[in-house]
Amino acid sequence: MIVVMKPDVKREQIKEVIKYIEELKLRPILMEGVERNVIAIIGEERNLSIQTFQALSGVDYVMPVLKPYKLAALETSHKPSIINVDGVKIGGKHLAIMAGPCSVENERMMIETAIKVKEAGANILRGGAFKPRTSPYAFQGMGEDGLKLLKIAKKETGLPIITELMDIRDLILINKYTDIIQIGARNSQNYPLLKEVGRTQKPVFLKRGISGTIEELLMSAEYIMSEGNPNVILCERGIRTYERATRNTFDINAIPVLKKLTHLPVIADPSHGTGDYLLVPSIAKASIAAGADGLMIEVHPDPKVAVSDGAQSLTPENFAMMMEECRRVATAVDREM
Repeated sequence: MIVVMKPDVKREQIKEVIKYIEELKLRPILMEGVERNVIAIIGEERNLSIQTFQALSGVDYVMPVLKPYKLAALETSHKPSIINVDGVKIGGKHLAIMAGPCSVENERMMIETAIKVKEAGANILRGGAFKPRTSPYAFQGMGEDGLKLLKIAKKETGLPIITELMDIRDLILINKYTDIIQIGARNSQNYPLLKEVGRTQKPVFLKRGISGTIEELLMSAEYIMSEGNPNVILCERGIRTYERATRNTFDINAIPVLKKLTHLPVIADPSHGTGDYLLVPSIAKASIAAGADGLMIEVHPDPKVAVSDGAQSLTPENFAMMMEECRRVATAVDREM
């Protein structure tokens, strides 16, 4: 159930509604918006009376939410959420473009890539310091040294940083360096990890599981939001199917479906969605046309020597060309880059 407060509600009235919910042994979650404050009720709702809540001072109206993901549902916000990350808005008219190498390798490469992607129009820098790899013998990332290099690149360019968290034990460390915490596909249903990042207020970039459904993605977002963190960004990165022509099958349907179901921003990752740098620009353009709020693109100055995912990485030059093509698509669908 969602309790929507009146536009001119007083703080004392909000406290009274929260107190009443707690007296019912339920958990209230206050979501403060620019125009409205909304209180989500978490717990067993079967015996709740909508009429009783509507009689409370400051309440405009009450709405039951039938979907299992209460906080992520579009009904909760009524309009798309915009998440501000160090001055960069994710959601809304302007597209967020996250670009950089799959793995941080060295300082020169990191700074060179950061400068080039910013020049091409990227507004967030991606880079992996801890890498989940299928083989235990593959490069696992530079750890804290990689995080330090990301911080240097941010100082050089001003771009906010997104990097992946794999282990609860690294949360404090990654929280210290990064602006957005990425939860990768392999951890999409690691519920203890999701709850921990939910207890921070740092934006969380949640990738769809390798074989995850759209509802499972939204339920994972709910785990984060139910702990008090509303700053969740969803990512469609392709799913595993029986088709072997590409690394994954990029689910273009998921973008408009998610926009219909949730108020959370939706980012497309065509690099992992295809696994082939030649296919990335096409899927990037299709994603913008389908309604994505931005892109995550892997870029490396010399992909053939990249320690991971070189086959799906664009060169800075190819990334700049792709960005020009994407701008034309964005303009056609009334978005900006």
